[in-house]
Amino acid sequence: MSTGSDLIRLIAGRHNLDDYQRKHWTGSFSEYIDIVRRDPKVTRTAYQRIYDMIVSYGTEEVVVNKEKVLRYKFFEDPDNGGEDAIFGLERTLTSLVNILKSAANGYGTERRVLLLHGPVGSSKSTLARLLKKGLEQYSRKDVGSLYTYSWREAGPDGEESYADCPMHEEPLHLIQNEDRQAVIAALNADRGPDDFHVTIDGELCPFCRQMFNERMEAYGGDWSRVVQDVRVRRLILSEQDRIGVGTFQPKDEKNQDATELTGDINYRKIAEYGTESDPRAFNFDGEFNIANRGIIKFIEVLKLDVAFLYDLLGASQEHKIKPKKFAQTDIDEVIIGHTNEPEYKKLQSNEFMEALRDRTVKIDVPYVTRLNDEVKIYEKDYNSRKVKGKRLAPHTLEVAAMWAVLTRLEEPKNAGLTLMQKLKLYNGKTLPGFTEDNIKELREEAEREGMHGISPRYVQDKISNALVAHTNERSINPFMVLNELESGLKHHSLINSEETRKHYRHLLSIVKEEYEDIVKNEVQRAIAADEDALTRLCGNYIDNVKAYTQREKVKNKYTGQPEEPDERLMRSIEEKIDIPESRKDDFRREIMNYIGALSLDGKKFDYRTNERLQKALELKLFQDQKDTIKLTSLVSSVVDKDTQEKIDIVKARLIRNYGYDEDSATDILNYVASIFARGDVKRGSH
Repeated sequence: MSTGSDLIRLIAGRHNLDDYQRKHWTGSFSEYIDIVRRDPKVTRTAYQRIYDMIVSYGTEEVVVNKEKVLRYKFFEDPDNGGEDAIFGLERTLTSLVNILKSAANGYGTERRVLLLHGPVGSSKSTLARLLKKGLEQYSRKDVGSLYTYSWREAGPDGEESYADCPMHEEPLHLIQNEDRQAVIAALNADRGPDDFHVTIDGELCPFCRQMFNERMEAYGGDWSRVVQDVRVRRLILSEQDRIGVGTFQPKDEKNQDATELTGDINYRKIAEYGTESDPRAFNFDGEFNIANRGIIKFIEVLKLDVAFLYDLLGASQEHKIKPKKFAQTDIDEVIIGHTNEPEYKKLQSNEFMEALRDRTVKIDVPYVTRLNDEVKIYEKDYNSRKVKGKRLAPHTLEVAAMWAVLTRLEEPKNAGLTLMQKLKLYNGKTLPGFTEDNIKELREEAEREGMHGISPRYVQDKISNALVAHTNERSINPFMVLNELESGLKHHSLINSEETRKHYRHLLSIVKEEYEDIVKNEVQRAIAADEDALTRLCGNYIDNVKAYTQREKVKNKYTGQPEEPDERLMRSIEEKIDIPESRKDDFRREIMNYIGALSLDGKKFDYRTNERLQKALELKLFQDQKDTIKLTSLVSSVVDKDTQEKIDIVKARLIRNYGYDEDSATDILNYVASIFARGDVKRGSH
């Protein structure tokens, strides 16, 4: 056991003093100018910094339904182990990054409120949180460094103290307007057209203006002496410390107060400075003030009182705010808000809100419509690291995700396509008669897909219920979760019609059928996973096909006599993969041509290289072995030793190949046995 002093040494050893000193650098204004010469990007605007931050994590090109999409790795939340990773919203995120890029280049979107719009639980808050956290971490890296300054003041006893700029603004604001062009020209002298160029936008905040003017007067207009009273320091953005990252949440209308956004008078200091219009008697600590140089997030932005909206309009369009008793004050920050559908509809129908509508860029954040992405959302919370003492049986998260995605999809206009098939197409599965182009058409015909349906939050709550409710069970299976999902529909506050509730229940029954097919298929494959038996069956089939296509006879292995090819055997295999009688000759020729081409290359035929044939052989072997294993005897609980041994082999395969444990493998075998006992064996598998 470590002693206290050991732990202290351990913690001390982890701390890098050089790194701390670099992050807390202080120096003169002149030294800051040298930093700007070496690295002009320290002067970036908030939009430029946030765009560079996203791009700095890299990108990768992925193909989604034959469409190339750029995936920004920043949104996988690599710094925090993927805790806030966003899945399946590549188009939304690309749209957001393009807007930020346009704003970084000064093309106009920097004068807009970014409005994340979508249904509840569609990761709008997560997206905003990612940007805030990312900006905090980026400001701690050398590549994301930025600076602000403090004013040196002499105390009554001669001791020096420093008064920070309350809005932690860019130190270059200290350069007066008449000198700015000359300074900018000097700082950008050696830079090419594609290099980053320094610009100086914005004026001093009221507090710093007061400090500056006092010193100009005291030093007889000598600007060089004024900046000697300035200490520049590295700025680390932090929401906790209210530096560069702000969040505003509207309260009920009676309690809303605009000073929460733009600061308020400090009444205790009025006696000291004599007037409430002295900036030293004012707290520049509203959310707009403290978020300067970074990002401000408005929760449910459209619930804001109209008085607040005027502040928001000025902040976005002019990049200025109006603190009480003071002139308009420059700000530099990314303004991001989020809202849901009902509030946005209200905005559209309210003519008084026209000015706000005109100054917002709406970014739709829909629900995920790809099954694999929805599963990843749940895997973040329900995995072996987080769920202790209980296992999730295979497919538990998959069936919950399947139902959630189905509720968000619109019925296909193509009568030959079911909703479940549409889900599979979106998830990258190929279906006969459908191409990648069809998927594009399906997406285009369903414009509002993903903007309605069940939220991942509801599903997460029900998975949690299942984990907690079944205290005696060592594993949670899909039926436990499906039952929780169904029972919760009665009280779901966001379902506003009985028709919708009925539709969601119907979708649960579709998911149950699909799950039945999945587990039957797995048990079938586990029973038929005897490599030697499959190889023998395949050899037998190929011998017969070869004889059939070459119009020869087959030698009987037992009698040694030549016989006609075994048509019954060949058809019993081909029917498993729906080869009609009329196509059997073509299929057999295809296989022989394939084997012939392989032998020319000196290769041997292996049934595993032909997916359809492998599936047919497995189903045929299953059909043959099902009765010898007597799976249905599990239901009656009377199992002889020989059958038990065979069942144990199948169980071991389920555990090894499909991720089951002892309990869930037993459950699945019992469940599938009960289906067979009901005589509910569908030919083939889906």
